[in-house]
Amino acid sequence: MSKEKTLSSQLLYDGKILQLYKDGVELENGKTSWREYVRHSGGACVLAIDEEENVYLVRQFRYPYGKETVEIPAGKREKGEDPFVCAVRELEEETGLVAEKYEFVSAVYPTPAYTDEILYLYFATGLTSEAAHLDEGEFLGVEKVPFETAYKMAVDGEIHDSKTLIAIYAYAAKKARGELK
Repeated sequence: MSKEKTLSSQLLYDGKILQLYKDGVELENGKTSWREYVRHSGGACVLAIDEEENVYLVRQFRYPYGKETVEIPAGKREKGEDPFVCAVRELEEETGLVAEKYEFVSAVYPTPAYTDEILYLYFATGLTSEAAHLDEGEFLGVEKVPFETAYKMAVDGEIHDSKTLIAIYAYAAKKARGELK
């Protein structure tokens, strides 16, 4: 297993949700190089599935892309926050749904080339509806969609968000193998 040795580390930007670093590293062949990367507290995301096998997606404008995206409910972890606590909070905040059961699916590295962000993916079932509690400045629409429609949207390229694609494909794979509880 190869590893790079950190020679220096410089914080270039310290923001509200991320920090940008530039590190000098020694490569395994002894040469040196630079690594620019983002530190991020990570988050949790939830594929919520009701008894009729509908899933709940959110449409939200994403500034960096300049357009609306289709995603599963998700949000940023507070520093030191348990990912499960984050998942429960974000599902309720964004959709108004409370789940009776959560199943941990995977820890996902969304962009390992330049960030240490980890997203913790859960399936949620046994859903009941409460009132949504969106964060200030958060505007999104919630859609209840049959799973097969969401799967078709993913396959047809209508969904671009990586965590949502991973969640849909993971659910489809478990369903095909008869592993859903």
